[in-house]
Amino acid sequence: MQAISPFLWFDDQAEQAAEFYTGIFDNSRILNISRYPEGAAYPAGTAMSVSFVLDGLEFQALNAGPQYHFSEAISFFVSADSQEKIDHLWNSLLEGGGSEGQCGWLKDRFGLSWQIVPPQLGQLMSDPDPERSSRTMQAMLQMQKIVIADLQRAHDGDDDGDGA
Repeated sequence: MQAISPFLWFDDQAEQAAEFYTGIFDNSRILNISRYPEGAAYPAGTAMSVSFVLDGLEFQALNAGPQYHFSEAISFFVSADSQEKIDHLWNSLLEGGGSEGQCGWLKDRFGLSWQIVPPQLGQLMSDPDPERSSRTMQAMLQMQKIVIADLQRAHDGDDDGDGA
């Protein structure tokens, strides 16, 4: 077990969220579900806590009521190295009522924030040529889902997309 794990507080959707997330990410699975007993705050048999792994990272989730809510102040940064991977993660995480944000951010149907970002973004934005890095930044600021080809075109100064 890793020493530090993200801990997610849900009202009553921890098990559904874990099933949803493990169905999206490779190398993912539910490890354990503990359930509320008779006489607890939730009906007997309802998931109390869920341990699960997303792409090798262990998470903990708890059903404990509506006292706390997710905010964009905490998000999960997901590196996606191809447009196909970006599209898959983006579309999957939005399923069932998520909402798009700006610059690769989205909020899933449980209210959890994610950033789906290609490593190419950092590479293009760290170009020592300030004009190139600025064009990349400006293009990214106009995007919701990141489109690698559009970032590259902006970086290269090819506004019309014809490569010239």
